[in-house]
Amino acid sequence: MCLAIPARVMSIEGDKAQVDFGEKVLREVNVTLVDAKVGEYVLVHAGYAIQTMDQKEALETLSLWNEVLDAGNE
Repeated sequence: MCLAIPARVMSIEGDKAQVDFGEKVLREVNVTLVDAKVGEYVLVHAGYAIQTMDQKEALETLSLWNEVLDAGNE
């Protein structure tokens, strides 16, 4: 099973982007597989942005991830 998490692109330099996974969790990911722009959301797997997402879809997915994580802490 593969897991991928949405993140917002904060900056791009060459083939690397600084992305925000929420709550200011910033990471550098490779964006050579997608045509991402600053402000857009990308789906990240294993350090690579594998697809772009619209904001609504990204926020819904992040909300579901938070529910899963919260359920695991109960």
